[in-house]
Amino acid sequence: MSTLLLRLAAPLQSWGAYSRFNRRTTEREPTKSGVIGLVAAALGRRRTDSIDDLRELAFGVRIDQRGSLLHDFHTAHTESGQAFTSDRYYLEDAVFLVGLEGDEKLLSAIDAAVRSPVFPLFLGRRSCPPTGRLSPGIRDSDLSTALRNEPWQASPWYQRRRDTRRSLEFVRDDYGDGAVFALPDNPLSFNQQYRQYAYRGTVRGSINIAGRAETEHDPFNALAAFETEDGI
Repeated sequence: MSTLLLRLAAPLQSWGAYSRFNRRTTEREPTKSGVIGLVAAALGRRRTDSIDDLRELAFGVRIDQRGSLLHDFHTAHTESGQAFTSDRYYLEDAVFLVGLEGDEKLLSAIDAAVRSPVFPLFLGRRSCPPTGRLSPGIRDSDLSTALRNEPWQASPWYQRRRDTRRSLEFVRDDYGDGAVFALPDNPLSFNQQYRQYAYRGTVRGSINIAGRAETEHDPFNALAAFETEDGI
C-alpha cells in the first residue's frame, strides 16, 4: 500500500460535520468529507460526479499544530433589507498532516491534481484557502507508518515553544471493533440537491514523531538585515 500525504495549513480552517442552519461549527481536525471534497475539486470533478473511489481511501489525520478556536458572529442582508445572522467557527493557525492510503495510481493522480488543481481549493470553506505546499508527496508505506515517520510540520515558532513534546495526536479510520467514535463525514454524494453522508468509525491515539521538518520560510529571517553588533 501507498500513502499520499497532505499538509493542511492556513490562517483559518473550518471542518464542519454537524453544522446546520445558522450555527456553523467546526471539528478540531479535518473531516474526511472536507478532504475528499478538496481532492475532488483538484481533480475537476463536479458535485454530481461519483466519488466512490475517493471515499474508499483510508483516511487519517495527525495534529501537528492544534490552533485555537475563533467565533465569528456573521450578519448578511438580502436585497430587500432582511437580515440573517449566524454563528461561525474557525480554527486559527492550525497545521495538520493528512494521510490517504490506497491504490498508487489513484494517489499519483491526486498528487498531480493538488499541485495543479482544476478548481480552487479551500480548507473546509471557500474563505479558507490553503497556504504553503499542499502535498509532501507519496510514501511507500501504510497510513500509520507514513504519519509516524514524517517530520513535524508545525510552524517554526510553534516547534520552538513545544520542542520537548514530540508526541502528536492522530485520528484515523477504524471500521472494526477498535472504533471509539462515529462521525457523519463519510461522503456518499456532494450533489447539492441530495447530499448524503455515512457514519465513519474513528480511533484516536498518539504518535512519537521522527523530528522537525525543514522549512523554506521563516519570517524572522527578514530581520537579519537590520541586526547590528548591539542587537536590533
